[in-house]
Amino acid sequence: MTPVVNCFVGVDWSGATGSAYSGIAVAECPRGTDPPVLVRPPGRRWRRADFVDWVTARAGQGERLLIGIDCAFALPAAMAGPILGDSYSVSALWAHIDGICADVEDYYGGAFAEHHAHAPLFWRSGPRPAGFAEHHRATEQACRAAGFGAPESPLKLVGARQVGKGGLAGMRVLHALKQRLGDDFAVWPFDPSESASIVCVELYPRLFMRMAGHGNTKVRTPDALNRCFAALATSSYPKNHETFSDHESDALVAAAGLRFIADDRAVWSPSGLDSLAVRAEGWIFGVT
Repeated sequence: MTPVVNCFVGVDWSGATGSAYSGIAVAECPRGTDPPVLVRPPGRRWRRADFVDWVTARAGQGERLLIGIDCAFALPAAMAGPILGDSYSVSALWAHIDGICADVEDYYGGAFAEHHAHAPLFWRSGPRPAGFAEHHRATEQACRAAGFGAPESPLKLVGARQVGKGGLAGMRVLHALKQRLGDDFAVWPFDPSESASIVCVELYPRLFMRMAGHGNTKVRTPDALNRCFAALATSSYPKNHETFSDHESDALVAAAGLRFIADDRAVWSPSGLDSLAVRAEGWIFGVT
C-alpha cells in the first residue's frame, strides 16, 4: 500500500521534562518540489500538547498528511514482552506507558522508566549498570546493517544521543492521538491506513542526511541545507532565508526526505517487516 499524500510533515522531537522545548521543530511541504517551511508553535516554543492539538486540527480537512516523528514508536519485544505478555500489541504498550505516566504533564514519559517495576530494565544514569541488557528492535539492527547509522536502544536514557525519553513521550502522544482521532489517524506499520487522513511514521533523520550525501554531521548552514534539498529533489531556499537551529534543519530535511521516498512501494513493505514488527515493534520509515 502506497498512500497518496498531499502534505509531508517532518518532526524533530524531545522527551525533555518542562513546559516547552527548544528540541521540538515541525516542518511541512506540499507534493511537488517546493522547499519545506517551518510550522511555528502557538507560543514561543513547542509543547507536546500543542503538537497534539495541531495534528488534531489538521485531520478531516480534505487533505492527506504523512507525518514523520523522530522517535521510537515502540520498545524492544525482548523487554516489553515479559511485562505485557508475548502476544501484546503496541496499542497495549502505549496504554500501559500512558497509565503509568498519567499524572505527569505534557506527555512526559520518563516516569515510566523511573517506575519501580521498570527501572531495572533501563540505563538511566551513571556508568552502564551491571546486567543491563541493551536490547534493540529489528528495525534498529536493519538500519545499522543498511549503513544508515546506528540508532540507540530506546532502553538507554543517558548520553547525548539517547532517544529513550523521547520515545516514551512519543508513545504517549501517539496514544492520545489515536484516542482523539480513531481510525482517521493511522500509525504505520501497525494500522491499516486506506481511510485515514493522517498517516504517521517513525523517522530517523540521519537516514535522509546520508541519503543526501551529507554524512553524520548536523546541517547548520543554508548552503548545506540546499545541498540536501537538491539531492532530495527539492527546490532551494532563497539566499536571504532565515536562520535555523539544528532541530529545525532536522525537521526541514525530514519533510523533504519523506516526500522524496513516499511514492516508493519498497519503503512501505521492507524485507524485514515481519509479524512481530507489525504487531509490536514497528519500523523506521525508509529502512529497506
